[in-house]
Amino acid sequence: MQYSACLEWLFAAEAPDFADRIRLAKEAGLSAVEFWLFGNKDIDAIEAALKETGLPVAGFCAEPMVPLTDPAQHEVFLAGLPGSIGVAKRLGAKVLIVQAGADLPGRSRAEQRQALVDALTKAADILAGTGIVLAVEPLNTLVDHVGYFLPSTKEGLDIIDEVGRPEIKILYDIYHSAVMGEDISEVLAGRVDRVAHAHLADAPGRHEPGTGDLDWQARVAWLEANGYKGLVGLEYKPTRDTVESLAAVLAGANGWREAVVGSSSA
Repeated sequence: MQYSACLEWLFAAEAPDFADRIRLAKEAGLSAVEFWLFGNKDIDAIEAALKETGLPVAGFCAEPMVPLTDPAQHEVFLAGLPGSIGVAKRLGAKVLIVQAGADLPGRSRAEQRQALVDALTKAADILAGTGIVLAVEPLNTLVDHVGYFLPSTKEGLDIIDEVGRPEIKILYDIYHSAVMGEDISEVLAGRVDRVAHAHLADAPGRHEPGTGDLDWQARVAWLEANGYKGLVGLEYKPTRDTVESLAAVLAGANGWREAVVGSSSA
């Protein structure tokens, strides 16, 4: 499995200059980088650092981030999508991340779900032929995103299947899914091909894998064993120096994999 560094948290303490975090990710042995918003960043500097290091961008958020559960926000989102695609092409990113938005008071769940399907269907028309996919991200509503519309991986996949377009997929976040008590083998069964990107942090705490109770190596291994060929984005809040935390995570991942493969082949 290959890992991507989410530069919003990784190297944030070590490098105030965002582009320098790309250089540090390269030195730490990461395979890619990713971030959240692009509108608040120096894209010229990021592009230069990417060329310098040879690292690809795994993905970033489509802008503007507005609640797609609200039809009144669709026009502004769809109007901004070509700009997000343009930046993605410039930086070589193949995934744009999108969130469903808030669970709006006074509106039925069916109404908001239909709004989300409608927005994603229209977005697919804009994305068609670009080689870039829009990945919808379910988020936990128990700790980090109270009031979010889409906490369920299964429902996210059902929505994607209802849209039925190759341009629309899911971002599977191992941390958020675990916080919601989901079993990865149950919620992704038979639908791993809909996963465009994955995220990883430990739970509880959302710190580096190994600091919580999550069986993260087993979950990453399950993804790999079931055909996931994308990157796993390390989106965690380091409790110590980023390089030290990354070294421990990568060693833990490789050591667990070797132990399992070794024991299975013995």
